[in-house]
Amino acid sequence: MKISRYIKYTIFIFLISALSIFSQSLSKDNIANLAKENLKTSVNNLKELLSIPNVAFVKEDIWENINYVISKFKPLGFNYKILPTEGNPQLFIEKIIGNKLPTVLFYMQLDGQPVDSSKWAQPDPFTPVLKKPVGNSKWNIINWNNLNKSYNPEWRVFSRTAADAKGPIAMFLSALEILQKENITSPFNIKGIFDTEEELGSPHLLDAIKNNKELLKANYLVVLDGPRHISNLPTLIYGARGIITMQLKVFGPRVPQHSGHYGNYAPNPAFRLAQLLSSMKDENGRVLLPGYYDDVKFNDETKKNMNNVPDDENEIKKRLGITEAERVGNNYQESIQYPSLNIDGLQSAWVGDQTRTIVPASATAAMDIRLVPESDPQRLINLVKHHIAEQGYHFVNNEPTEEERMKYDKLISFNYQYLYPTFRTDFGTPIDHWLTRVMKNIFRNTLIKIRQAGGSVPISFFIKELDVPAVLLAMVNMDDNQHSPNENLRLGNYFEGIQTCLSLLTTKIKN
Repeated sequence: MKISRYIKYTIFIFLISALSIFSQSLSKDNIANLAKENLKTSVNNLKELLSIPNVAFVKEDIWENINYVISKFKPLGFNYKILPTEGNPQLFIEKIIGNKLPTVLFYMQLDGQPVDSSKWAQPDPFTPVLKKPVGNSKWNIINWNNLNKSYNPEWRVFSRTAADAKGPIAMFLSALEILQKENITSPFNIKGIFDTEEELGSPHLLDAIKNNKELLKANYLVVLDGPRHISNLPTLIYGARGIITMQLKVFGPRVPQHSGHYGNYAPNPAFRLAQLLSSMKDENGRVLLPGYYDDVKFNDETKKNMNNVPDDENEIKKRLGITEAERVGNNYQESIQYPSLNIDGLQSAWVGDQTRTIVPASATAAMDIRLVPESDPQRLINLVKHHIAEQGYHFVNNEPTEEERMKYDKLISFNYQYLYPTFRTDFGTPIDHWLTRVMKNIFRNTLIKIRQAGGSVPISFFIKELDVPAVLLAMVNMDDNQHSPNENLRLGNYFEGIQTCLSLLTTKIKN
């Protein structure tokens, strides 16, 4: 009799565990309550993580971040593995719930951009502060203890990488801690990779993926990165443009020359570079290189999907401080479906209180091309090079030789680096159906689906090597000043991001 009761009890416990594993999503109210009850702990996670400097080229800081992440995920039942590369090591974590369950791989960015502390309105960009708005885009620092008394979604956490992209890591971690506390198990296996060189262009990520294909194998890839739509409504992004960076350097006299002695005589490389660059685009911002946009076509379904994004063109222009947009597309969504040609920066001689009355020796332009799936990257590079040659330039390797200086009138060096390929996941696919259910579980019908983002992320490496579909889950606020001084994360976005991760981690993947 005792054995019979023991067996019944064992079966009961097994069934309860099974129901936990294969449970449906938590309700919207349950998710909101769990996030609210654990807000203080969740904010502490964010503060701790942001307090560790993470500039990508400071390897010691990257290791400190890696060790912190390991210390937080190990108690949650995750195994980890350091993936060595020729640069920073990559960090992999996993939690296998069941051998027959599907697996979701999460991509997160752990490194960050450098800082110029003099441009930040706080003592240290790596010491996060809580601020409240005081009008006219101004913010006052307030004590963190204010969160013990009240919660205002418009308060913001100011710190480097608050939005790009430690905020999403802290959201994900906080959701996992809440689920463990509530004894709730995810209905799929969880894997994660923390990119420690994203701000360097992820130069070694592809090798890490190639060397660990079986380890990283998954059914879906979810990218926890990027800002929401400008409306700040819940957002899923199904693609991103790739990127090629370029550097053009036009040469003038061997060394800078006195503008009185040699102005009107020695060709000025700054003027020549300006003329060359201006010949690449018309006054409406359209690239003039023949065939640059020819591969991009929109069918009716694509136009419908883009029109479903509730962009307010006037609001976008107002935020940018412009009166007219360039006319590459008919609207913002169309504009980011085309390959771009952009000047990142220009440099020649000195300006400001360092100005000298000279003819410069050289002038340099840093440029980039944002890629779309329809366009061949090498074809676009060839178009740029062909155009430069048509303007009468002779290409040199780095600095021109004396022989080249005596033989050619126009000298230029041209270097480029293919950083990220582009990617796009179709609407109506299984990962789309799953993530749509995840989002609508808490946000109902306010979800925005964006066909392709304008920015670039190193996700195509995973798609190509692992044959896995990917979607970006955007959770931070668009006006976050990422990469710039006073980067910030809106507290309401952080709170909703935790709710999003709770729904994400408890919504079953249907076959």
